[in-house]
Amino acid sequence: MFGLGDFARIAERYLDLDSEHEVVAFTVHGEYVDRPELSGRPVVPLEEIVERHPPDETAMFVAIGFSRTNRARATVYEECKKLGYELISYVSTKAMFWPDVPFGDNCFVFEANVVQPGVRIGSDVVLWSGNHIGHDVEIGDHCFLASHVVVSGNATIGHHSFLGVNATIRDGITIAPRCVIGAGTLIMKDTEEGAVYSVRGTAVHDRKSWELPNF
Repeated sequence: MFGLGDFARIAERYLDLDSEHEVVAFTVHGEYVDRPELSGRPVVPLEEIVERHPPDETAMFVAIGFSRTNRARATVYEECKKLGYELISYVSTKAMFWPDVPFGDNCFVFEANVVQPGVRIGSDVVLWSGNHIGHDVEIGDHCFLASHVVVSGNATIGHHSFLGVNATIRDGITIAPRCVIGAGTLIMKDTEEGAVYSVRGTAVHDRKSWELPNF
């Protein structure tokens, strides 16, 4: 498990209790190792991970949030693939997820997600709990959907996008790549690449996502 934050800690519990996987260690880059273990598992510097847990014996999951519109997670995702690791995906047994929905590696789907037929999900996508993903929706690589997001049918979510809690996307809408859709925001028309949309009163405001370094 790559990561030491809340996502990694929570993902470890889901994998241990609701999958065929067992987490044997956590890892991050050596400069960020600040403890010898987490949840009773050793914390191994990434620089030593191949020697101690080789890729022909173990797989990995990159559990990083949506920092810098998911670019932090995407960078580590690529780094771990270059090391030769299989990057697993997980779908909660408590999610309503159609068996023929295609999805890539390093995806994590929490409980109570409703994913309808015809949906296509890329790689390195996080669906936190309680989202509705309507029929024929396409979600690009390296996206993060927080809880209780509604994406209506035939919509498209561009790569590296973040959708906040209770965001709603109208049917047929295209969310351009690298967009940030703030909590509670209703999107009724296509967005611009790299923009941030948030609700203030009844208005929707936007600006470029690179102006928000904390995302």
